[in-house]
Amino acid sequence: MDANAAVNKAESLVDLIAECAGAGEHDRQVPQEVVDAIAAEGLFEIVVPTSLGGHGLGLEPLAEVTRTLGQGCPATAWTMSFLMMHAWLLSKFPEEGHAELFADTAAPFAPAPLAPTGTSRPVEGGYMVSGRWEWATGSAHADWLMANTIVEGSEFELRFVVLPMSEVTMDDVWFTSGMRATRSNTAVVEERFVPEHRTIQASDMLNSTTTIEGDGLAGLPVMSVLALVAAAPALGGAEGAAEEYRTRLRDRVLAYSLGDKAAEQPAAQVRIATVDDLVRTAAARWRQAMAPLTSGHDIGEAERVDARLAAASVVKMSRQAVSTACEGAGASVYFDTHPLQRIQRDLETLKGHVIFDWDRTAELAGRHRLGLDLRPTDMV
Repeated sequence: MDANAAVNKAESLVDLIAECAGAGEHDRQVPQEVVDAIAAEGLFEIVVPTSLGGHGLGLEPLAEVTRTLGQGCPATAWTMSFLMMHAWLLSKFPEEGHAELFADTAAPFAPAPLAPTGTSRPVEGGYMVSGRWEWATGSAHADWLMANTIVEGSEFELRFVVLPMSEVTMDDVWFTSGMRATRSNTAVVEERFVPEHRTIQASDMLNSTTTIEGDGLAGLPVMSVLALVAAAPALGGAEGAAEEYRTRLRDRVLAYSLGDKAAEQPAAQVRIATVDDLVRTAAARWRQAMAPLTSGHDIGEAERVDARLAAASVVKMSRQAVSTACEGAGASVYFDTHPLQRIQRDLETLKGHVIFDWDRTAELAGRHRLGLDLRPTDMV
């Protein structure tokens, strides 16, 4: 599979994803029909290295596939793209671990909470792990849990561990106004042994110091990849909302009028142009930040900071585009079954992810532009 084929496959799934979006929101998980369709197209292994049976594609195809899926449903695109990215992260674990993780599939499904809210205690042959991890996106479909831990007795050493879901308890807490289909529940582990080969030091994984043959994302900083791909469902959702709004304007007759058509109103014409401009600007900013990461040149702090800032900016502009559309689309779009309202709920919830916190992200970008040192918690 090449990049064009991957995007074409994603485009062929948009209508199905849109049709199933309401069910996904109601059931609080991506419908199995959608998961199976994405699997049938071979998209889950899009960035898994070829040496492990994947397609070994790079950042741009992954990001564009995610954006395209987001046109059907942002929550679905978010969940499915996380499973795609996390399969790539699993490829960074020791080779002995690959024999377990990739034994039956080229795309093992694993939620991956990044915050180190659990602990790992060194014991003979591995670690004893305990903790609670929020935001385990995709837990409804998972084979494994990949979680970040603080190593006990260390000077704040962080280590990712992988456990089978049979050893994890899921606390069903994901009752939200938006992004409901992600089923980002809380994972709980109590005193479980994890062998050494299913662990990796966090710095090695996040800085891509370990790569294997056929890795199309080799050498890319993980946080930059995660930030730009995670922004893609918002961009795709805004594109879907813009098209929904355009169709609505063409068909809508204004209430309490003598048959006036919405499309003929100057205010509506201004509004649709504003929506389209916001979406196109967001897409351009997104691709501009991605370009240095796909150029093959060395990636420095400036590029990593810009990826974080661009991701937050794309989400911000996407939300503005959807809000502008909803403001001019009439009261009926606020039925909870209407696509515009679902997209708006998803984006307003999505923005709560720490990586899209505008104040925090703009602050770290401003510090960098002023020549000040970044802090260890700035996640670049």
